[in-house]
Amino acid sequence: MRVVFAGTPTVAVPSLDSLIAAGFEIVAVLTRPDAPIGRKRVLTPSPVAARAAELGIDIIHAARVDEAVTAKIATAKPDVAAIVAYGGLIPRAALDVPPHGWINLHFSLLPAWRGAAPVQRAVMAGDDVTGAVTFLLEEGLDTGPVFGTLTEGVGPEDTAGALLERLSHSGAVLLAQTLSAVEAGRAAAQLQVGDVSLAPKLTIDDGRLDWKQPALAIGRRARGVTPEPGAWTTMDGQRVKLEPVRLRPGDTDLQPGAVFLDGKSVLVGTGSHAVELTRIQPSGKKMMAAADWARGMATLESVVFE
Repeated sequence: MRVVFAGTPTVAVPSLDSLIAAGFEIVAVLTRPDAPIGRKRVLTPSPVAARAAELGIDIIHAARVDEAVTAKIATAKPDVAAIVAYGGLIPRAALDVPPHGWINLHFSLLPAWRGAAPVQRAVMAGDDVTGAVTFLLEEGLDTGPVFGTLTEGVGPEDTAGALLERLSHSGAVLLAQTLSAVEAGRAAAQLQVGDVSLAPKLTIDDGRLDWKQPALAIGRRARGVTPEPGAWTTMDGQRVKLEPVRLRPGDTDLQPGAVFLDGKSVLVGTGSHAVELTRIQPSGKKMMAAADWARGMATLESVVFE
């Protein structure tokens, strides 16, 4: 079966590899254009583009699927299109090109967490279980009927990045299985059932920790925004980046945002009990162990995260 694969970030690469290993003919890859990376803003191909180039697959670079891009997809004569985190909407004209439509691998248990950041929102909400589904892409936001589902537990220390990494590999297998079922004529998509929740793309503001919230909520938010856009707070008006915190239920006497060095542990007060900092990146410095940062401070008595 001839497949157009659409995807952009690292989490989409296992799906591309899985489809190739399963014997599908990838006739073209649709991915977003090269983007500036790093301090020097060097134009860099997307991870999917880089992998496609290694494999000698034709690449269609496009920030949006317009009439010209749709024509390129049609020229490839795909039987089906597979899409994993491409990062753009697929209009009706393009959806109609492959006879078997576009099959999307989405990292949530739809209809929960429809949108661009399903894993991040699941972690932030404290979900115990999430997963991935394959579904037939429609013009609506992740509304199409579902072909296949897998579940994945959310561990107490899982960051969004770690959870997404696991789902990218198990989901890649699910996507290949779904396309195989489509090719064999035995795929049966079922309408989505259940409560709908939305997972809009995260912004930098989503990473700001509110120390007046309970420790559990702060911990979930910090894990949910790791690695991107990252957790942060402010100190003396300067932004300070943080890696995920650990809960310390026995420590309750610190005011929200107050910082205290307890032996080798750096504690911060919250709306309930304290949390322990793991690593911190003060403004203009590199990420470092929280204890090393604390020992480098003249005093922590006046340090308050805002």
